[in-house]
Amino acid sequence: MSQRLVGKNVLITGAAQGMGAAVAEEYAKQGAKVCVADLNVSGCEEVVKRIQSAGGEAIAVSLDVTSREQMVAAVKATVDAFGSLNIIVNNAGINKPLMFLDITEENWNQIMKVNAWGVLVGMQEAAKQMIAQGKENGPYKIINVGSILSRQAFDDVVPYSCSKHAVLAMINGGAKALVDHNITVNGYGPGVVRTELWEQLDKDLVAIGKFEKEGDSMDQLAADMILMKRYSYPKDVVGTAVFLAAPDSDYMTGQLLMIDGGMIMQ
Repeated sequence: MSQRLVGKNVLITGAAQGMGAAVAEEYAKQGAKVCVADLNVSGCEEVVKRIQSAGGEAIAVSLDVTSREQMVAAVKATVDAFGSLNIIVNNAGINKPLMFLDITEENWNQIMKVNAWGVLVGMQEAAKQMIAQGKENGPYKIINVGSILSRQAFDDVVPYSCSKHAVLAMINGGAKALVDHNITVNGYGPGVVRTELWEQLDKDLVAIGKFEKEGDSMDQLAADMILMKRYSYPKDVVGTAVFLAAPDSDYMTGQLLMIDGGMIMQ
Protein backbone atom coordinates (compact mmCIF):
# COMPACT_ATOMS: atom_id res chain seq x y z
CA MET A 1 0.00 0.00 0.00
CA SER A 2 1.30 3.44 -0.89
CA GLN A 3 2.24 5.89 1.83
CA ARG A 4 -0.67 8.26 2.44
CA LEU A 5 1.02 11.06 4.39
CA VAL A 6 4.05 11.88 2.29
CA GLY A 7 4.79 15.61 2.43
CA LYS A 8 2.86 16.11 5.68
CA ASN A 9 4.52 17.62 8.75
CA VAL A 10 2.80 16.73 12.00
CA LEU A 11 2.89 17.74 15.66
CA ILE A 12 1.47 15.14 18.07
CA THR A 13 1.01 15.97 21.75
CA GLY A 14 1.15 13.36 24.50
CA ALA A 15 3.11 11.11 22.16
CA ALA A 16 5.68 9.56 24.50
CA GLN A 17 3.62 6.39 25.01
CA GLY A 18 0.29 4.71 24.44
CA MET A 19 -1.99 5.85 21.63
CA GLY A 20 0.05 8.98 20.94
CA ALA A 21 3.22 6.97 20.34
CA ALA A 22 1.36 4.44 18.17
CA VAL A 23 -0.10 7.22 16.03
CA ALA A 24 3.28 8.94 15.71
CA GLU A 25 4.93 5.72 14.52
CA GLU A 26 2.14 4.93 12.06
CA TYR A 27 2.18 8.47 10.64
CA ALA A 28 5.92 8.15 10.08
CA LYS A 29 5.41 4.80 8.32
CA GLN A 30 2.90 6.58 6.09
CA GLY A 31 5.54 9.14 5.11
CA ALA A 32 4.88 12.03 7.50
CA LYS A 33 7.59 13.90 9.37
CA VAL A 34 6.61 13.90 13.01
CA CYS A 35 7.29 16.10 16.02
CA VAL A 36 6.81 13.82 19.05
CA ALA A 37 5.88 16.10 21.96
CA ASP A 38 5.28 15.28 25.61
CA LEU A 39 6.32 16.15 29.16
CA ASN A 40 8.12 12.81 29.15
CA VAL A 41 11.07 13.76 26.96
CA SER A 42 12.90 10.46 27.37
CA GLY A 43 9.77 8.66 26.19
CA CYS A 44 9.61 10.96 23.15
CA GLU A 45 13.23 10.20 22.36
CA GLU A 46 12.51 6.46 22.45
CA VAL A 47 9.62 6.92 20.01
CA VAL A 48 11.87 8.99 17.74
CA LYS A 49 14.52 6.26 17.81
CA ARG A 50 11.96 3.67 16.72
CA ILE A 51 10.75 5.92 13.93
CA GLN A 52 14.27 6.62 12.71
CA SER A 53 15.22 2.93 12.90
CA ALA A 54 12.28 2.21 10.60
CA GLY A 55 13.50 4.83 8.12
CA GLY A 56 11.23 7.68 9.18
CA GLU A 57 11.93 11.26 10.20
CA ALA A 58 11.03 12.67 13.61
CA ILE A 59 12.10 15.00 16.40
CA ALA A 60 11.41 14.97 20.14
CA VAL A 61 10.16 18.08 21.96
CA SER A 62 9.36 18.74 25.62
CA LEU A 63 5.81 20.06 25.93
CA ASP A 64 3.41 20.97 28.71
CA VAL A 65 0.20 21.52 26.74
CA THR A 66 -1.19 23.86 29.41
CA SER A 67 1.60 26.36 28.67
CA ARG A 68 0.95 28.58 25.67
CA GLU A 69 4.63 29.53 25.61
CA GLN A 70 5.65 25.88 25.32
CA MET A 71 3.01 25.20 22.68
CA VAL A 72 4.30 28.11 20.60
CA ALA A 73 7.81 26.67 20.97
CA ALA A 74 6.65 23.20 19.89
CA VAL A 75 4.98 24.59 16.78
CA LYS A 76 8.13 26.58 16.00
CA ALA A 77 10.34 23.50 16.50
CA THR A 78 8.18 21.56 14.05
CA VAL A 79 8.40 24.30 11.43
CA ASP A 80 12.12 24.84 11.99
CA ALA A 81 12.78 21.12 11.53
CA PHE A 82 10.44 20.33 8.66
CA GLY A 83 9.58 23.64 6.98
CA SER A 84 5.87 23.87 7.80
CA LEU A 85 3.03 22.46 9.90
CA ASN A 86 0.25 20.60 8.11
CA ILE A 87 -1.39 18.62 10.90
CA ILE A 88 -1.67 18.70 14.67
CA VAL A 89 -3.01 15.82 16.76
CA ASN A 90 -4.10 17.07 20.18
CA ASN A 91 -3.72 13.76 21.99
CA ALA A 92 -2.39 14.69 25.45
CA GLY A 93 -4.77 13.92 28.28
CA ILE A 94 -5.00 12.82 31.91
CA ASN A 95 -7.59 11.22 34.15
CA LYS A 96 -8.00 10.67 37.89
CA PRO A 97 -11.29 9.01 38.86
CA LEU A 98 -13.27 10.04 41.92
CA MET A 99 -16.86 9.22 42.80
CA PHE A 100 -19.26 12.10 42.15
CA LEU A 101 -19.57 13.37 45.74
CA ASP A 102 -15.80 13.18 46.23
CA ILE A 103 -14.77 15.40 43.30
CA THR A 104 -12.52 18.23 44.46
CA GLU A 105 -11.65 21.58 42.95
CA GLU A 106 -8.08 20.38 42.51
CA ASN A 107 -9.21 17.23 40.67
CA TRP A 108 -11.55 19.23 38.44
CA ASN A 109 -9.04 21.95 37.60
CA GLN A 110 -6.15 19.59 36.87
CA ILE A 111 -8.13 17.47 34.41
CA MET A 112 -9.89 20.36 32.71
CA LYS A 113 -6.68 22.34 32.32
CA VAL A 114 -4.86 19.55 30.47
CA ASN A 115 -7.74 17.97 28.57
CA ALA A 116 -9.72 21.08 27.61
CA TRP A 117 -7.48 24.14 27.91
CA GLY A 118 -4.50 22.22 26.54
CA VAL A 119 -6.49 21.20 23.46
CA LEU A 120 -7.71 24.75 22.89
CA VAL A 121 -4.18 26.15 23.09
CA GLY A 122 -2.94 23.49 20.67
CA MET A 123 -5.73 24.29 18.22
CA GLN A 124 -5.12 28.02 18.43
CA GLU A 125 -1.36 27.98 18.01
CA ALA A 126 -1.44 25.40 15.22
CA ALA A 127 -4.14 27.37 13.42
CA LYS A 128 -2.15 30.59 13.66
CA GLN A 129 0.80 28.89 11.99
CA MET A 130 -1.38 27.30 9.32
CA ILE A 131 -3.07 30.62 8.54
CA ALA A 132 0.35 32.29 8.22
CA GLN A 133 1.38 29.61 5.68
CA GLY A 134 -1.57 30.53 3.43
CA LYS A 135 -4.73 28.61 2.69
CA GLU A 136 -3.51 27.78 -0.81
CA ASN A 137 -0.96 25.45 0.82
CA GLY A 138 -3.67 23.47 2.65
CA PRO A 139 -5.82 21.74 3.42
CA TYR A 140 -4.55 21.74 6.97
CA LYS A 141 -5.88 19.40 9.62
CA ILE A 142 -6.52 19.75 13.32
CA ILE A 143 -7.31 16.39 14.91
CA ASN A 144 -8.50 16.24 18.51
CA VAL A 145 -8.63 13.05 20.54
CA GLY A 146 -12.00 12.73 22.24
CA SER A 147 -13.47 9.69 23.96
CA ILE A 148 -16.56 7.60 24.43
CA LEU A 149 -17.06 10.12 27.24
CA SER A 150 -17.40 12.92 24.70
CA ARG A 151 -20.92 11.54 24.20
CA GLN A 152 -21.74 10.04 27.59
CA ALA A 153 -20.70 10.37 31.25
CA PHE A 154 -19.93 7.91 34.03
CA ASP A 155 -20.31 8.79 37.70
CA ASP A 156 -16.70 7.95 38.62
CA VAL A 157 -15.02 10.16 35.98
CA VAL A 158 -17.23 13.25 35.72
CA PRO A 159 -14.44 15.84 35.30
CA TYR A 160 -12.88 13.70 32.56
CA SER A 161 -16.27 13.31 30.91
CA CYS A 162 -16.74 17.09 31.02
CA SER A 163 -13.31 17.65 29.51
CA LYS A 164 -14.02 15.27 26.64
CA HIS A 165 -17.43 16.87 26.03
CA ALA A 166 -15.43 20.11 25.77
CA VAL A 167 -13.19 18.51 23.14
CA LEU A 168 -16.27 17.74 21.05
CA ALA A 169 -17.46 21.33 21.43
CA MET A 170 -14.07 22.57 20.26
CA ILE A 171 -14.21 20.26 17.23
CA ASN A 172 -17.60 21.71 16.28
CA GLY A 173 -16.71 25.32 17.07
CA GLY A 174 -13.23 25.14 15.59
CA ALA A 175 -14.56 23.70 12.33
CA LYS A 176 -16.84 26.71 11.95
CA ALA A 177 -14.15 29.20 12.94
CA LEU A 178 -11.40 27.89 10.68
CA VAL A 179 -13.13 26.63 7.51
CA ASP A 180 -12.38 29.81 5.56
CA HIS A 181 -8.66 29.25 6.17
CA ASN A 182 -8.74 25.79 4.55
CA ILE A 183 -8.40 24.12 7.95
CA THR A 184 -10.56 21.15 8.87
CA VAL A 185 -11.19 20.12 12.48
CA ASN A 186 -12.14 16.55 13.30
CA GLY A 187 -11.44 13.97 15.96
CA TYR A 188 -11.64 10.38 17.03
CA GLY A 189 -13.12 8.94 20.20
CA PRO A 190 -11.47 5.78 21.55
CA GLY A 191 -13.22 3.56 24.06
CA VAL A 192 -11.46 1.17 26.45
CA VAL A 193 -7.88 1.06 25.15
CA ARG A 194 -5.19 -0.99 26.88
CA THR A 195 -2.47 1.62 27.40
CA GLU A 196 -0.39 2.86 30.31
CA LEU A 197 -3.10 5.47 30.97
CA TRP A 198 -5.83 2.85 31.31
CA GLU A 199 -3.66 0.56 33.43
CA GLN A 200 -3.23 3.42 35.91
CA LEU A 201 -6.92 4.23 35.66
CA ASP A 202 -7.70 0.59 36.45
CA LYS A 203 -5.64 0.84 39.66
CA ASP A 204 -7.35 4.10 40.59
CA LEU A 205 -10.81 2.58 40.09
CA VAL A 206 -9.92 -0.23 42.47
CA ALA A 207 -8.63 2.31 44.99
CA ILE A 208 -11.97 4.18 45.06
CA GLY A 209 -13.94 0.94 45.34
CA LYS A 210 -15.46 0.89 41.86
CA PHE A 211 -13.99 -2.55 41.08
CA GLU A 212 -12.71 -5.33 43.31
CA LYS A 213 -9.35 -6.07 41.71
CA GLU A 214 -7.03 -4.82 38.99
CA GLY A 215 -8.09 -5.87 35.51
CA ASP A 216 -11.77 -6.00 36.40
CA SER A 217 -12.58 -2.63 34.82
CA MET A 218 -11.47 -3.60 31.32
CA ASP A 219 -12.86 -7.13 31.54
CA GLN A 220 -16.26 -6.08 32.91
CA LEU A 221 -16.68 -3.20 30.48
CA ALA A 222 -15.83 -5.53 27.61
CA ALA A 223 -18.32 -8.11 28.80
CA ASP A 224 -21.16 -5.75 29.73
CA MET A 225 -20.92 -2.70 27.48
CA ILE A 226 -18.75 -3.30 24.41
CA LEU A 227 -20.69 -4.86 21.55
CA MET A 228 -17.58 -6.56 20.16
CA LYS A 229 -16.84 -8.07 23.61
CA ARG A 230 -13.22 -6.99 23.83
CA TYR A 231 -11.26 -3.93 24.79
CA SER A 232 -8.94 -2.38 22.23
CA TYR A 233 -5.26 -1.69 21.76
CA PRO A 234 -3.52 1.31 20.16
CA LYS A 235 -3.28 -0.64 16.89
CA ASP A 236 -7.10 -0.48 16.69
CA VAL A 237 -6.99 3.32 16.70
CA VAL A 238 -4.23 4.19 14.25
CA GLY A 239 -6.18 3.46 11.07
CA THR A 240 -8.79 6.09 11.86
CA ALA A 241 -6.07 8.53 12.90
CA VAL A 242 -4.40 8.06 9.51
CA PHE A 243 -7.71 8.48 7.68
CA LEU A 244 -8.31 11.84 9.39
CA ALA A 245 -4.82 13.03 8.44
CA ALA A 246 -4.92 11.75 4.86
CA PRO A 247 -6.62 13.26 1.77
CA ASP A 248 -9.43 10.71 2.19
CA SER A 249 -11.04 12.99 4.79
CA ASP A 250 -10.55 16.34 3.02
CA TYR A 251 -14.33 16.82 2.64
CA MET A 252 -14.98 16.30 6.32
CA THR A 253 -15.02 18.75 9.20
CA GLY A 254 -16.64 19.10 12.61
CA GLN A 255 -16.86 15.33 13.12
CA LEU A 256 -15.91 12.98 15.96
CA LEU A 257 -15.46 9.36 14.84
CA MET A 258 -15.96 6.71 17.53
CA ILE A 259 -13.53 3.77 17.77
CA ASP A 260 -15.07 1.86 20.65
CA GLY A 261 -16.20 -1.57 19.46
CA GLY A 262 -19.83 -0.48 19.52
CA MET A 263 -19.82 0.80 23.11
CA ILE A 264 -21.53 4.12 22.43
CA MET A 265 -23.99 4.33 19.55
CA GLN A 266 -24.75 8.01 18.93
